[in-house]
Amino acid sequence: MSNTLVERNRELAERSHGPVRRIVTLLGPAFVAAVAYVDPGNVAANLTAGAEYGYLLVWVLVVSNLMAVLIQYSSAKLGLVTGRSMPELLRTRLPRRGRIAYWAQAELVAAMTDLAEVIGGALALYLLFDVPLVLGGLIVGGVSLILLLVQSRRGQRHFEFVIMGLLAVISVGFVAGLVVSDLDWGGAAGGLVPRFDGAPTVLLAASMLGATVMPHVIYLHSSLSRDRHGVGHDEPRLRRLLHATKWDVAVSLVIAGSVNIAMLLLAAASLRGVSGTDSIEGAHAAIENALGPVIAAVFAVGLLASGLASTSVGCYAGAAIMGGLLHRRIPVWVRRSVTLIPALVLLGAGADPTWALVISQVVLSLGIPFAVIPLVRLTSDRALMGEHVSSRATQVVAWAVIALIVTLNAALLVLTFSGRI
Repeated sequence: MSNTLVERNRELAERSHGPVRRIVTLLGPAFVAAVAYVDPGNVAANLTAGAEYGYLLVWVLVVSNLMAVLIQYSSAKLGLVTGRSMPELLRTRLPRRGRIAYWAQAELVAAMTDLAEVIGGALALYLLFDVPLVLGGLIVGGVSLILLLVQSRRGQRHFEFVIMGLLAVISVGFVAGLVVSDLDWGGAAGGLVPRFDGAPTVLLAASMLGATVMPHVIYLHSSLSRDRHGVGHDEPRLRRLLHATKWDVAVSLVIAGSVNIAMLLLAAASLRGVSGTDSIEGAHAAIENALGPVIAAVFAVGLLASGLASTSVGCYAGAAIMGGLLHRRIPVWVRRSVTLIPALVLLGAGADPTWALVISQVVLSLGIPFAVIPLVRLTSDRALMGEHVSSRATQVVAWAVIALIVTLNAALLVLTFSGRI
């Protein structure tokens, strides 16, 4: 069956539904990307912020989510309008050595993100079943490989359903504690006012903001949208897809942002002033002491789902980056094995899992400018985007976001390597 006929049948099927159902059938790619915003690294940061400073930094998560909506929609739009992923577009604009260097840093970012997710999943299995960390890492790697095989053999739509299911588990796992927490809604509302309370809160806010935008899902989202919806759309259908994509990004990131805020509120209401909450294990123990073993178990299940979903997405992103920049692909099990080894080595060597998460976030921050700056330049190129080029106002906001991210990450790196955090 020709691509034109497939496209026509798809469009006729969508038109048979009502407006709301038609949009719902087009949702999915952004939910895969949104998993990166509720990974184990974010869990640790949000719990620490709430436990140490209460509701003070709620506004940081709100600002972070707004930034994420703009950037992820821009990536999705790039894939839909051009019919090519961001790595593919960069391949046509970089010389051979530049492509290889760019691929190396992008793959490193994806691998370091994957490292944090495997460690987070292993920690969850340890908390739930007292599974040794190395064995837990192997289990997380094996299950994530199964999820990746679903994507490669059953198609992206099945993979989206699996990830959306895991996102639902994550949401329940991290929100359940609020039901039994003594939440101060007035204090939570007060946390929407941007302010700090000394240098430590500035540092924590910088780490929360700086680690929000995940480079690997910026590269991936353009591929997800293109692969899900196809290429060569006429203008009316392209406009419908862009409209649906706005809903896709907004809904998925509102869910992810709400989960992050819920974690901070949970910690502010139940863990304020409790020592040891600067690590995931300590936070889990504090939750168990404050809210009981059931809520602690649900939290650990959410952490496990977070690790499984986000490590699968990270490995998927690595494949999209290599395929786009180098036009090469390797078997999914090979990629899974290669990215799993560093996490297993660290776990086997007895490295502090929280320390490993911090280092992975530092490396991640180095890759953010390499992802967001080309994205804004590409979506601002009228020759490439045509009438769907970003408006002047959008470009101004996007460059302001980039300036904020780069500044905060530069500060985070300086403070990290100077030993002040």
